[in-house]
Amino acid sequence: MPAASNDISATSPARWLWLALAVLLIAFHLGLIFSGLVPNLVARPLHMALILPWIFVFAARSALGRATGLLWSALGIGAAGWIALNQERLADQYGFLEGTGQVAIAIVLLLTVLEAARRAIGWPLPTVAALALAYGLFGQHIPGEFGHSGTPLASFLGTLTIAEGGLWGSLTGVSVGIVAVFVIFGAVLNAGEAGQGFMNVAGYAAGHLRGGAAKVSLISSALFGSISGSASANVASTGAITLPAMARLGYPKRLAGAVEAVASSGGQIMPPLMGAGAFVMVELTGVAYTGIMAAALIPALLYFFTVWVGIDGYARRHDLKGLAEEDRPRGRDVAITSLFFFVPFTVLLWGMFARGVTAQYAAAQAIFAGAVLLLFNRRLRVVPLEAAQRMERACLTAARQVSMIAAIILCASIVIGVLAITGLGVKLTSLILSGSGGLLWPSLLLTALACLLLGMEVPTTAAYVICVSVAGPALIELGLAPLQAHLFVFWFALLSTITPPVCGAVFIAAGMIEENWLKVAVTAMALGVGLYVIPLGMVANPDILALASAPAAALIAGLRLALGLGLLSWGLIGARGGLARVASALAGTGLVFAGLWL
Repeated sequence: MPAASNDISATSPARWLWLALAVLLIAFHLGLIFSGLVPNLVARPLHMALILPWIFVFAARSALGRATGLLWSALGIGAAGWIALNQERLADQYGFLEGTGQVAIAIVLLLTVLEAARRAIGWPLPTVAALALAYGLFGQHIPGEFGHSGTPLASFLGTLTIAEGGLWGSLTGVSVGIVAVFVIFGAVLNAGEAGQGFMNVAGYAAGHLRGGAAKVSLISSALFGSISGSASANVASTGAITLPAMARLGYPKRLAGAVEAVASSGGQIMPPLMGAGAFVMVELTGVAYTGIMAAALIPALLYFFTVWVGIDGYARRHDLKGLAEEDRPRGRDVAITSLFFFVPFTVLLWGMFARGVTAQYAAAQAIFAGAVLLLFNRRLRVVPLEAAQRMERACLTAARQVSMIAAIILCASIVIGVLAITGLGVKLTSLILSGSGGLLWPSLLLTALACLLLGMEVPTTAAYVICVSVAGPALIELGLAPLQAHLFVFWFALLSTITPPVCGAVFIAAGMIEENWLKVAVTAMALGVGLYVIPLGMVANPDILALASAPAAALIAGLRLALGLGLLSWGLIGARGGLARVASALAGTGLVFAGLWL
């Protein structure tokens, strides 16, 4: 919980105020699912208004920060509320501002979004958005093909702030309608015993194996990450348990930190929930969420299989034993605690696949199931005080996380809006095509480099959105299917979690295990080699994404890639002797890219 929240005592009025605001935010987003159609220029501005107090006041770290946060919140809520109240009138203006008052409101909205993103995640993303705004305002003075013809101020600002584009475009719609609901679902699961259930299942399944503590970390982080959607949050939560366990068993510190960082990074690509970027992908590709899940499943499993092979190689090299029997969970504990995630997941998947309802409707039903389970502790007893604390934790966590992601998406929406208004996106796409000579694989490598560089400075979702807006059309023009191109970009937007010089998951894991971060990063890159290779394997083997339409072909391609990735990982980590390493790595690489010739 942010530092400011430490001032909220158990009996203070502020505690009840924040709890009421959290319940209001949750009720608003769940209510949208069941209330029918609500105009976008009502729902999306109200979404922004509800998240601002959490960014500006709740997360403030000083009295001055809270004071200025109150002012920013008031301005932002007032401007967003004005948009919602006047949506019918604004719809007739077709994105053109009328009068200085509307211009002032537009400026307040844009500045509020920039400052909210800065407070939420730091300077990089709002700096990119501010540069995009400057380009839109002054780009007509840039000579050559990267200038633009200019847009009247009232039209430029209006398109970004009073039309269903810019701040209120499809990205924000995804944040309102899908991302928020699944974030609430994850917060409900995390507040209860689901996390312990994941740990128990992992310990029971893999604790007795060679390198068992590392494999428990891998499985539990994969399961937990599928609901948290954040590599950093995953490391901090599961790492608090798995890292000390590995240290006690004598694991090299660099290996323990690397295992946790790599495993936690995979949560964002692991169905059924994945990260916020997967929900954005639904909107950008037009593919149903169930289709995204089906396409992402085999590549995600291949990623964790590759890490498993690498862990086994390190375990052989360092003679790492499994967990002692007394440290492994009992079958009864596994059975009971697994109910806390099995029941909500069953409700979610049954709704999407058996009943055919929308992903957000199924998630809402799963939230209600998870909320009921919050009444029970891991002994299946109802202790009112404990249940109330779990409910409160779920509400506060949901509000904070929804607000964080919304701030990111609103800021990224500015960039996407400017790209559309000025035509800069088309020009950058043309630059990629010309720079690669119109060839697919050089374009893929240029895109991968752009994703890595951008991902070092902004969160995965924002990096994915910005990169795919620029590079996606070029890759599709060069022959990739839209979903293939989007998954490629999404995977490479994750590279910065384990790749130096900015590797957030590695920094956190290294700090927790007290090891040099660079040593952890080098080991993490070897363990996480699948993160670099599998996206390229998706391009070379498009059948791997066709699990829903051609399951036999997808499974055959998946088995071939599994063998190739296993050999590659074994060559990098497990094989003894230079010749064996080179031969294994080359054979594995050949199998991964065999789809190019088959």
